[in-house]
Amino acid sequence: MSKFAKKKDGEVPAVSTASLPDIVFMLLFFFMTVTVMKDSSVKVANELPQANEIKKLEKKDRVITIYVGAPTKEYTKTFGTEPKIQLNDKFANPNEVGDYILMERAKKSQELQNVLTTSLKVDKNANMGLISDIKLELRKVNALKVNYTTYEGDAFKN
Repeated sequence: MSKFAKKKDGEVPAVSTASLPDIVFMLLFFFMTVTVMKDSSVKVANELPQANEIKKLEKKDRVITIYVGAPTKEYTKTFGTEPKIQLNDKFANPNEVGDYILMERAKKSQELQNVLTTSLKVDKNANMGLISDIKLELRKVNALKVNYTTYEGDAFKN
């Protein structure tokens, strides 16, 4: 006879759920620390034009965004219907663009300051004169890498 007796019914033990709250809270803290909140809300109409040759920007931390378009319905009483420039959460004139770029450039690390790209998100109904004024201000502060944000599509349908 053997010293060890075998169990005759092979029941599977119940799964322990004692560590589930720990896992849930660990995931909650992970997503709370990793999630990035939006910097600003768009206050201008921003129907982007279409283009047939586009390239995606790889690193979003190297981009300074300028919005251009007519103010949305809630701001038309205050600012009118003419296209405006939005820098972060405020409306601005073209002569304020240079100071904004210098301020945003100063916030970035030294390594990133020379590789920053200015992204213009311009409504397709905006005046080209306003865009020309913005580009002139960008040249004054030596922000020469300019990107126009568009959707992929047929450029002739704009």
